[in-house]
Amino acid sequence: MVEALREAVLDPGAHGYAPIRGLARTKEAIAGRYRDLYGVSLDPEREVALVPSAKSVLAELALALCEEGDTLLVPDPYYPDYPSGPALAGATMATVPLRPDHGWSPDLDSAPAAAALYLNYPSNPCAVCAPAGVFDAAVRWARRTGGAVVHDAAYIDLVYDGRRPESFLATADAKEVGVEIFSMSKTYGMAGWRIGFVLGNAEIVERINLFNDHTRTGMFAPLQSATVAALEGSQDSVDERVAAYERRRNLIASVLPEPPVCEGTFFMWVRLPEGLTAERLLAEERVAVSPGEGFGPSGAGWARLSLTVSDETTQLAAERLARAFATVAV
Repeated sequence: MVEALREAVLDPGAHGYAPIRGLARTKEAIAGRYRDLYGVSLDPEREVALVPSAKSVLAELALALCEEGDTLLVPDPYYPDYPSGPALAGATMATVPLRPDHGWSPDLDSAPAAAALYLNYPSNPCAVCAPAGVFDAAVRWARRTGGAVVHDAAYIDLVYDGRRPESFLATADAKEVGVEIFSMSKTYGMAGWRIGFVLGNAEIVERINLFNDHTRTGMFAPLQSATVAALEGSQDSVDERVAAYERRRNLIASVLPEPPVCEGTFFMWVRLPEGLTAERLLAEERVAVSPGEGFGPSGAGWARLSLTVSDETTQLAAERLARAFATVAV
């Protein structure tokens, strides 16, 4: 990726405005990945939008799908930036609880109508892959309510224990009712490059393209060259990244009294025992975790741990977590 960027940026012709909607070659590369890895057929021109980060498009999709006063449904727990979109759109955010005793799945057959429904598997913060039937239920919800489904698939490739990546768009009729967000940040470690895609329903993709038309110029062409190199080149770095996260997950899991939740993402979702809080972990053990309360009402009593630190730091964290949990147990 770095070499592709370097070579492209040395071309004097690369420094003008690239097409606002992205180079055809870039969209063909992501469509090829979806075909070969996820079993999804996409039209690169009609069903792929190139966007400058998956995070920003979460808010833009809310603007594209919600009128003022509409409702946007998000899972609870949720990624903390989900409320920003409906707030900017003048919409109301409502939540559909993720049920721990049902694999952190929502009851979508009982979920209310809304302009849009956001889902996120593998889940941040819950670190689970999509439970069986959830994507089918999302399509049924959309058919019943007329709302659109947005699947935030930022962690789609970071799955453990021999699991295979799973796309919402591989579900029957998914492209008729919704889109999926793909991020280059998580799969390829390109967080600072700010490159993402919206894929699926042609009408929703076109709304995002129109948003780009009015608010942006084209993404720097050498960044797109690097994106193509990542999508079509060797995937060894992806495998190595997944293996490193899984190794760290296993280390942390080995010291906890209760098996933590971690089927994917680079986080762990850990239930804190009575008397142990994120503040106490920081103050007494110098271990920083994200308090579950930051991820919605259902996050109380939980904490999100990151696996993106070094093996050495993970080992130190494991020792301190073991001590903290043992102290509370006593």
